[in-house]
This record gives sequence, structure tokens and C-alpha cells, in this order.
Amino acid sequence: MKYYVIDAFANHLFEGNPAGVCIMDAWLPDELMQKIAIENNLSETAFAVKIADDGYHLRWFTPGGEIDLCGHATLAAAYVLANFYDTALMRIRFTTLSGDLIVVRDGELYELDFPNKMPKPHTLTQQMVEALGMMPVETYLDRDLMFVLESESDVRSLNPDFTKLAALPVGLGVLVTAKSEQYDFVSRCFFPKLKVDEDPVCGSAHCNFIPYWAERLSKQEMTARQVSKRGGTLYCKLAGDRVKISGRAVLYSIADLFVD
Repeated sequence: MKYYVIDAFANHLFEGNPAGVCIMDAWLPDELMQKIAIENNLSETAFAVKIADDGYHLRWFTPGGEIDLCGHATLAAAYVLANFYDTALMRIRFTTLSGDLIVVRDGELYELDFPNKMPKPHTLTQQMVEALGMMPVETYLDRDLMFVLESESDVRSLNPDFTKLAALPVGLGVLVTAKSEQYDFVSRCFFPKLKVDEDPVCGSAHCNFIPYWAERLSKQEMTARQVSKRGGTLYCKLAGDRVKISGRAVLYSIADLFVD
């Protein structure tokens, strides 16, 4: 089986977030896909099976289990399909655990159409402060905990305790964000509960970030930067109950998996 590694939300190699991608004729057993994701040891491996002329069923596995939404691995899957399988496709529809997701190819950019997930205000606890190692300005909760920090420098310098983050009783992941001078906003994302301490660039987190910052900045279109060690740039739009997240992708490797 062919296996691709794509740096998503990247302008060049070794930037953005690497995702594994497998395009299959039929589904493998869930247990085997989970073992592949663990063996790959990337934050996500995407598996896709064609179900229509423009449509694929898409699933995402982390080393810690299957998840319901992943932006960078969706972009990576679209890149592989557009460059190696259905090269004439400019619009790809993915059927996922989060409903139908559309990716539109526009030159080098891939635009993801994802759900708007404005997080709800949440009570800050001392346990959260100790896990972060910093006092946030605001606290929100959707699938993940989201903390707004005072400044971009706070986001960049944050050094959380991953064991304590994993022990938090709410939130699958932990997202931090702040206003930026060079970009509209910056962020970092942590998923120790899924055995991913820091996710280099998390597209799905921007389902939370985009509506929040659109409201705070009174802007419908924004440029975001995830300031992990690898870093990545995302071009964001608020579109009613949807958000549009665009980025580039770069091929790192093509391999064969001997799992049959």
C-alpha cells in the first residue's frame, strides 16, 4: 500500500505539520489502521476510500486513537488526491465523522470548508493554571480547552506541564492563542491525551480561533500563524456557520507499506 508524508500548512519542507496519507480501494480493519498510525508516529495519519466521482470517505487516526476532525491531515489527503490520483479534481468532498467537508484547490492553495465552532466561556481552575504554567486572560471550551493569553510572546514562551495537561478533566486538547502584530493572531496546540504533546499546526483548532478572533478584531478574513517550532501559516475566513482555512502543502516522501 502506498503511503505519503505531506507537510501541511507549509511553504517549504520541514515546516507546517507532517501527516501520513493512505488512499485505499477498501477499508482496512480499524485495529490495523490504528497500528499503522502508531508505527508512523505522526500526529495524524489519514485514510481515504473513494465513494463517488468527487467524493471520498476520510478518517483520521492519531497514535492515541481515532479523532472526529483534523485540518492538516485533510489538507494532506487533498494534496495527495489532487497530485497522484484524481489530478483533474479541483473540488474534493470528504465524508467524515464531522459531516461532509469540502476542499477546493486554487493553484498552490487548498481551501478547507470546516464547521464554525465558537467555543463557550468556561470556568478557569487552579489545576488549569498549574498545567499551563501561566495565567490566561480568558478560558473557553468546545471539544478542546482554549485559553487566550496576554501576548504573542506569552504564546511563544509557554512551557506547559504535559502530564498535568493530560490530567485535566475537560477538553481533548489544549489550545492557546493571542493577538499578533505581524499576523492577526498566533496559536499553539497541545494534545497529550492523544500522545501528541504539541501539534505543530492544527487546522481543526481554527474552527474555534476563527470565530473568536473575527468577533474580537471585527474582521472576516485573517492570517494566522501557529508558532510551534516548525510553524505554519493559515489563511482564514469566517463564512456564517462555516470557516474557510487555506494553506499550502509540500511532499516529503512516498513509501510502500507491507501490511497486506
